Amino acid sequence: MNSCLITIKAVPNAARSEIIGWMGDVLKVRLKAPPVDGKANAELCRFLAATLGLPKSAVTLATGGSSREKRVRIEDLTLDEVHRQITRP
Repeated sequence: MNSCLITIKAVPNAARSEIIGWMGDVLKVRLKAPPVDGKANAELCRFLAATLGLPKSAVTLATGGSSREKRVRIEDLTLDEVHRQITRP
């Protein structure tokens, strides 16, 4: 079973949730949810799972629960597969 860790720069309170793109090894993601009571963290995991076509349980927050820079574990995909799926047209 494959898995990977990716670093995310999260920007909460956006107009909509969207992936901005890769900034080196960091993925910048805007989140509609506010950074209150873990809502932005939950939205990040849900949004990434939906974007990557994975079940919600396959994307979990590893570190950075109260920070804008987070590490997210993604099950069932390698880092290269995540890069390909996120940068596809």
